[in-house]
Amino acid sequence: MASGPDLPSAGCTLTNPPQPTYCVWPAWTSASGIAGLLARGNEPRGRGPILRSPYKKSKSNTDPLQGSSVMARRVLKLTSLVAAASGIYLYGNKFLDPNDFGVVRVGRAIATTAIISYDYLTSLRSVPYGSEEYDFLKSQVHLRSAERLRELCCANRGTFIKVGQHLGALDYLLPEEYTRTLKVLHSQAPQSSRQEIEQVIREDLGKEVLLLVVKQIFPDFEFMWLVEEAKKNLPLELDFLNEGRNAEKVAHMLKNFDFLKVPRIYWELSSRRVLLMEFMEGGQVNDRAYMERNGINVNEISRNLGKLYSEMIFVNGFVHCDPHPGNVLVKKCPTSGKAHIILLDHGLYQVLSESFRVDYCRLWQALIKADMKRVQKYSRRLGAGDLYPLFACMLTARSWESVNRGIDRSPVSASEDVEIRSNAAAYLPQITQLLNNVPRQMLLLLKTNDLLRGIESALHTRASASSFLNMSRCCIRAVATYQRSKSHSLYRRAQISLTESLSLWQINLYELFLWLKGSQLGKLLITVLSRMRHSTY
Repeated sequence: MASGPDLPSAGCTLTNPPQPTYCVWPAWTSASGIAGLLARGNEPRGRGPILRSPYKKSKSNTDPLQGSSVMARRVLKLTSLVAAASGIYLYGNKFLDPNDFGVVRVGRAIATTAIISYDYLTSLRSVPYGSEEYDFLKSQVHLRSAERLRELCCANRGTFIKVGQHLGALDYLLPEEYTRTLKVLHSQAPQSSRQEIEQVIREDLGKEVLLLVVKQIFPDFEFMWLVEEAKKNLPLELDFLNEGRNAEKVAHMLKNFDFLKVPRIYWELSSRRVLLMEFMEGGQVNDRAYMERNGINVNEISRNLGKLYSEMIFVNGFVHCDPHPGNVLVKKCPTSGKAHIILLDHGLYQVLSESFRVDYCRLWQALIKADMKRVQKYSRRLGAGDLYPLFACMLTARSWESVNRGIDRSPVSASEDVEIRSNAAAYLPQITQLLNNVPRQMLLLLKTNDLLRGIESALHTRASASSFLNMSRCCIRAVATYQRSKSHSLYRRAQISLTESLSLWQINLYELFLWLKGSQLGKLLITVLSRMRHSTY
């Protein structure tokens, strides 16, 4: 058996293709109904939604427990369908392993979901909310449910491993019991044989019929975009030559960042199914304890990771879309003493069109400046429509109140964090509708945002001022480059360049102010100026 695709170091030989990755979870975990249910447990009904958006919320979704009997009947119908199909299929294939069939994996997933739901509904029902007993029991239910999810992921493998890895990185959204339990999947994914991998490919390419059935049973949700994304991304992820080309392209594209390390590809010993690369090792990027033991500056790593992704997204439009902690390592160079970021697993990249990238830049500029008219304008241009408040909240993982106030004005407070974890479930239907409407390019960006935000949360650097400054720089450069390319006037191009330089200078000046404010020298200057001011009176 070959080793699994997600290891804590860059494997020197990969003889099995990576398991296929779907784009389903960026949506459901950005402001996820599933995550909300996990965090919420069985709390009292009627609490207001975190988003506080101006559009009216559907009455049928005010509480995730409402309509449970209807949902139970739907699940029963789907379970019966799966069981019948499994029996017929296995009867005609007596010598085949039942685990080889997607319908068995789906049935296992449904059974696990039913058990978890029943555990939450029954374990907390008779316990007073807010009591110590309630908190203790809820923690125990979280832990049991997380272990069941981990067992499901390991049993079903393939896409389920990718989902588990994604959930394990969402420290900012999911309860600790979930992230702690699922984090093992970042570096200890189950091993897969070649026969199993080939079977996964056959199954995933044939899931369109299954999703059509799910659509009939759950008409409120749109699922078919998952099929489109799976069909597009799966062949790319399974082509190791494509992965090698992506690795070389991003290494060349970001060559000015001396802290970035990408494993070298040995082309003479590589093919579509075998990839030989340079061996690199280090600690996972969310391992704060590892960084402290090795003298690595946590804030510097978070800042540099933000620089990398801002450059990829806003300037180049070529984005590594699987930055879970098992794919991003850190290591201190023994000779120079510099901290390096090692970027692994280059199978899944998103190429952004120029128009999409520029609109996305302008949207983030509006979000940082709290310019709500432009937030609405560019959200609509990116397909959000009337759901633009929800879209803004999903992108920033902040409440609508914080978005209006300015996301760079204050970090995420403890109360806001609790609200995000607790009340996200109320907007699941709107989230699903939004994801069906936005350009397909946005789906992988939402997943990437989730994973990066999870890393920042683990490092306690979330919503730092430096991250917004880096984003602003890249957005200004990208928009200015686009405007110059569309201008035929020498005077106009010079004007654009001057405006760009002034804007970047303002950001540099503000960054210097922040540095002085937080440094000992800055504090000394403030003290001296304050004494001089008082002495004049």
